[in-house]
Amino acid sequence: MRVLAAMSGGVDSAVAAARMVAAGHAVTGVHLALSRNAASYRSGARGCCTIEDARDAWRAADRLGIPFYVWDMSEEFAAEVVEDFVAEYAAGRTPNPCLRCNERIKFAAVLDRARALGFDAVASGHYARLVDGPLGRQLHRAVDAGKDQSYVLGVLDAEQLAGCAFPLGDSTKAEVRAEARALGLAVAAKPDSHDICFIPTGDTGGFLRDRLGSAPGQVVDAATGEVLGHHDGAHAFTVGQRRGLHLGRPAPDGARRYVVEVDITARRVAVGPAAMLDVTRIRAGRPRWCGPQPAAEGRLGVQVRAHGEELPGLVRMVGDGFEVDLDVPARGIAPGQAAVLYDGTRVVGSGTILRGSR
Repeated sequence: MRVLAAMSGGVDSAVAAARMVAAGHAVTGVHLALSRNAASYRSGARGCCTIEDARDAWRAADRLGIPFYVWDMSEEFAAEVVEDFVAEYAAGRTPNPCLRCNERIKFAAVLDRARALGFDAVASGHYARLVDGPLGRQLHRAVDAGKDQSYVLGVLDAEQLAGCAFPLGDSTKAEVRAEARALGLAVAAKPDSHDICFIPTGDTGGFLRDRLGSAPGQVVDAATGEVLGHHDGAHAFTVGQRRGLHLGRPAPDGARRYVVEVDITARRVAVGPAAMLDVTRIRAGRPRWCGPQPAAEGRLGVQVRAHGEELPGLVRMVGDGFEVDLDVPARGIAPGQAAVLYDGTRVVGSGTILRGSR
């Protein structure tokens, strides 16, 4: 099988490529240049896609003895991921750029190009498992629950999954690093990247201010409407946020306040106690199914954050999306986040959260 190995410059993608080579496949490595102005060097463990990362990917490919190329995907990435990220925040929603990148770049644009060049599959270092069965290829959680990345892959449909390979799904991170050391890969001890790759400073608020400008407004008490403070832009806030509220005085009972609503049109951010974040129903649109669409109604698990807890509930297909009635209340459900549905370890599909309600 001809395999295109997406090599980010980290240890996971390097070992994934190595395993595909060891399995006897004809492997070609490719590094995706997602920024035309990539930083020369990584700052700590933040960000990715730097010049250093491209060089690390090339060194790993050279060690494995496979061809290696760099593909410039910066225009596609800017349009499909970065601009989408800014537009979602401008609309008062909280997007997950990793899901959007997987959906539109890594396993759409890259997979399409790979197939056009005669490759059979794209392999990556994601921690997830693919299981072939009578109903086709299914996406499952990884063995290592702490590294499981099935959540950010929940936007892939059956056709895309048919062209994927995730060689690390049955391994732990410790095993992957040990294998990298045994193979003599220089990235064996390289730290994992964190935060949003195109915001290496980690200052999401500053990034958004640079692109959306200032739009001053009020921070109000959600229960009384009392003005508690002011802000430079409601787009910098998300439901469930506690830090950075800059309120002039504490709540009368001394309890912490959280963002419970963001109204972009009114430029208003409403805050309240943690209990006001509780929701028992989630409505999601823009569904993406990893296989057959589920039954009109049934019990499934739902996960709303990349490393969040899976919550049990009753799922119903409604209009062009679905609703989830949760068994127990959940907190901090923000419009724009992804709701990924699970049946045991199997990923059923996902939707974009439109709203949460009690």
